[in-house]
Amino acid sequence: MPARRPLRGRRIAALAADGFERVELVIPLRALKRAGAGVDVVSLRHGRIRGVNLHMPATRVGVDKTISETDPAAYDGLLLPGGFISPDLLRQSAEAREFVRAFAATDRPIVTLCHGPWVLASAGVLVGRTLTSWPGIRDDLVNAGATWWDRQVVRDGNLTTSRGPQDMAAFVPAMLEAFTETSPQPARTTADDESDPQRDAPSGLAVTALRWSPKPSAVALVGIGLVAAARGGSRGPAPRG
Repeated sequence: MPARRPLRGRRIAALAADGFERVELVIPLRALKRAGAGVDVVSLRHGRIRGVNLHMPATRVGVDKTISETDPAAYDGLLLPGGFISPDLLRQSAEAREFVRAFAATDRPIVTLCHGPWVLASAGVLVGRTLTSWPGIRDDLVNAGATWWDRQVVRDGNLTTSRGPQDMAAFVPAMLEAFTETSPQPARTTADDESDPQRDAPSGLAVTALRWSPKPSAVALVGIGLVAAARGGSRGPAPRG
């Protein structure tokens, strides 16, 4: 197998929904395809799902298959990008949770970053595992039974995790290595390990981005009002006392 195409013949499922962090899906997709992998974007619905750059809307990515029409056994590994909206939607989907469990049960590589591990927590596959994530969800993962480390990349058996967009340069090579291996490394034992503490202040990356956010446009405000009005109307008139 050519060294420049180490993933030729491998199939990877990229599980994402609206609100995925754009760089956490688009950059890994490009790297996987350059390495020869076949990648399907799997989501909750057909069409094109909207990405975000931190909190601002970004470009869309086309969906190849919905979860309901996808067999997890057809894939050699799972990529789960972050962004705080996409994982929150996926963790509420019984189909998405079961999709993730299928990879965990067979020790196939699961690669995720940022808020992506939220889905793993809701799927119940983090007990005894060691990982990292966006620092803000550290407590959620610890409460789900995991050990959390504040590092660029953490490898634990078939699970590879990273903290977010700021670690992309380290994440992509680790992702390719995880998907290239023909058998997973042994899982860590966490009996004597302790989680790193929660940070004392939020990420400067997010705080700075919010500080310099543009003001909402009149069009956006009108759109939000129309959606709220439509939802209110769909519920019908309130019952009389």
